[in-house]
Amino acid sequence: MKKFLLLLVVLATAVFLVSCGSTYEIAMITDTGDIDDGSFNQGTWEGIKKYAEENKKSHKYYKPAGEATADYLTAIDLAVSGGAKIVITPGFYFETPIYQAQTKYPDVKFVLIDGSPHNGDYNVEIKDNTLSVFFAEHEAAFFAGYGSIYEGFNSVGYMGGIAVPAVQRFGIGYVAGAYYAAKQKDNMTFKFNPTYYHYLGSFGPSDEYKTLAANWFDAGVDVIHAAAGGAGSSVMAAAAERTNKWVVGVDSDQAGASSTVISSALKGVGEAAYSALDDFYNDKFVGGRAITLTAKEDAVGLPLGDSFRFKTFTVAQYEAILENVQDGTVVVPDTAEKLVTFIRDLGFTLSEVDATALTNKVNGTN
Repeated sequence: MKKFLLLLVVLATAVFLVSCGSTYEIAMITDTGDIDDGSFNQGTWEGIKKYAEENKKSHKYYKPAGEATADYLTAIDLAVSGGAKIVITPGFYFETPIYQAQTKYPDVKFVLIDGSPHNGDYNVEIKDNTLSVFFAEHEAAFFAGYGSIYEGFNSVGYMGGIAVPAVQRFGIGYVAGAYYAAKQKDNMTFKFNPTYYHYLGSFGPSDEYKTLAANWFDAGVDVIHAAAGGAGSSVMAAAAERTNKWVVGVDSDQAGASSTVISSALKGVGEAAYSALDDFYNDKFVGGRAITLTAKEDAVGLPLGDSFRFKTFTVAQYEAILENVQDGTVVVPDTAEKLVTFIRDLGFTLSEVDATALTNKVNGTN
C-alpha cells in the first residue's frame, strides 16, 4: 500500500512538473475573428511571433469561447494561469475585460490595441500596468482613397464592420483622400455618393455582404475599401467574379488574400505589439497612458513592393502625399464634421442635404 501511495505521489509530481514547464510568457487573446483572419488578429500575432522567435520567448494565443466580457476574462485567466507576464489584446471588444483584468492582475502587463479600459461607462481608467495603443486610421485610408482616384477610378465605396471610432476613421479618411486627389486632378465635379458608405454590423464573412458588394460593383462602383475584418473576404469574392473591380484591404497587407486587393490601409499593429514587447523586456514599459501612432511615426500607410498594385498611381506620388501628411501640409480629418469642412475647403460644392447625408452615414445614424 505504501509503495502504491508513493507511486501516486511520484506521478502527481511528474504531472505537476510537466504542467509547470508548459508556460507561456507572452499571451495574445484574439477578438471575434480567427488568428488567420488576414487582418487585426493575424497582424498582431505576427508581430508577437516575430519578437518571441527572435528573442526566444515562449508565446501563445488564446481564442475566447464567445464574445461576452466573461468569455474574454476567462481567456485572460487562462493566459495568466499559463504563465503570461504580458497580455496583448487587439480591438475595442477588450475595453471592459481589460478594465477588470488590470486590477485583478496588477503584476501582469496589458497592451490594449485600439481601445481604452472602461467599465462599460466609457469613463476611461488606464492603470500603470496597461498601455492603450491607437492609430491614425484616417491617415492610412486617406492614402488609399487618394490612390484610388489617382488610379483613374471614378466611383468608390466604403464598407465598415461596426461603426466604432476606428472603423469610422477609416471611412472618413478614405472619402477625404478621394476628394483631395480629385482636387489635384482638377476634377471639381467629383462627388462621393453616400449610398456607397455602409456599416455591415459584423466583422465576419457573409453571403449577404458578398451580394451587397456585388450590387455596388454592378452599379458602377470601381473599388471598395473594406474595413471589416474577415468580412472583407466577402467583398473580395464579389470583386473576383467581375472584371476590373477592386478592393482596398485594411489593417495588414491583404494582397495575399486576393488578386483583387489593389492596396491596403495599413496599421502597424504587429509593429506596435513588437515594440511593446521590446519595451517590456528592456524595462522600458510605461503604462497608465494612451498613445496614438501616426504617419509621422511610419505607423500607418500603404504597402509597397508587389503589394502596390496601382498602375497609374506611382510610388513617387504616394511618397509625396505621405510626406505632405507627415509634415502637416495636409491635415486629414478624423470626424464627420471635419470631413464636411475639409471637402468644402477644397472648393467642392456640398449642399446641406448632401452634408447631412454624408455625416449620418459616417456616424452610423442612417
